[in-house]
Amino acid sequence: MALQLPPSSWNDSDIEAFRELARTFCQKELTPNQERWIENKQVDRELWTKAGEVGLLGLSIPEEYGGGGGTFAHETVLFEEQARAGDGAWGVSVHSGIVAHYLLAYASEEKKREWLPKLCSGEFVGAIAMTEPGTGSDLQSIATRAVRDGDSYVISGSKTFITNGAHADLVVVAAKTDPDAGAQGVSLFAVETSAEGFRRGRVLDKVGLKGQDTAELFFDDVRVPAENLLGEQEGMGFVQLMEQLPQERLIIAVTAVAGMEAAVNQTLEYTKEREAFGRPIFGFQNTKFTLADAATEAAVSRAFLDQCIERHLRGELDVQGAAMAKLWTTERVNKVVDDCVQLFGGYGYMAEYPIARAWTDVRINRIFGGTNEIMKEIISRFL
Repeated sequence: MALQLPPSSWNDSDIEAFRELARTFCQKELTPNQERWIENKQVDRELWTKAGEVGLLGLSIPEEYGGGGGTFAHETVLFEEQARAGDGAWGVSVHSGIVAHYLLAYASEEKKREWLPKLCSGEFVGAIAMTEPGTGSDLQSIATRAVRDGDSYVISGSKTFITNGAHADLVVVAAKTDPDAGAQGVSLFAVETSAEGFRRGRVLDKVGLKGQDTAELFFDDVRVPAENLLGEQEGMGFVQLMEQLPQERLIIAVTAVAGMEAAVNQTLEYTKEREAFGRPIFGFQNTKFTLADAATEAAVSRAFLDQCIERHLRGELDVQGAAMAKLWTTERVNKVVDDCVQLFGGYGYMAEYPIARAWTDVRINRIFGGTNEIMKEIISRFL
């Protein structure tokens, strides 16, 4: 028997019909390829075009720009089904849930019509480049420069830990247009990777998410048209980041809760089939109590997540709420998955078991999107 939870309040018949498509795609295209993608440190480039052909990219982007015309609820369903399929390789949450929305919100109308259809079809893969070798969560300290030169900007610098970096055709880049202005000197640019001076570095070898192409990117005097500046003027980058980060953090919470639920279900199935001392492992009080705790953690996290999703769909999710969702769910998923690994015993430490991959994959959740320490700092500002 699987974990029994009430249906999410934001769910309806349209969402459930879409879930069947998302689940089928993830089970067919993601689950069987995990080992190969881990070996290659990246998914197949063709995965993006396959997803575009069946309408799984840009789900919440308006139809006039080639998107699905849906809402964040549709994006949520895809991210959930990806997590339940045991996949941490496909960077669709960055591509559709983050990059596409920066363009939708801040690019000029001409650039929206140029770029968004390509992202929604899979012709382009999107990435966002904020983190640098010398800076993590402290974005106002970035060193990448963008200097105006006539009708262009010249971008110089380097970025690291960039999801979709190996495949990216379009990168949203955070750069300093005024190095003396702190946060007010940060601007965002859309950079096509075909531009002269753009270079990709290593695809990085990570502890988890090993099938995801997380790469180094280099900008050696990359010249981009002035209209590639996102927003109407320089210096709006930090404000734009703050406006978009709640959705990014909510996406992290979505995948954390879906991962938690998947771990509990896998462990329930395993402990009811695996025997020790002549009876199923589930028959031992320690196993039952551990899973009771895990099921409760998942249920409470789901209830809070659903509340946050409802608020986001109404346009009411604030910075503090998103930080709370990210903090709570990522702490809980790390605890739950670790407890589940323990119940698998030695098999829980074998890389071919999904629970072992989940254990290493979820650790990053407490770091990216702003570390959980930063989440506590943000939350405390509103107290």
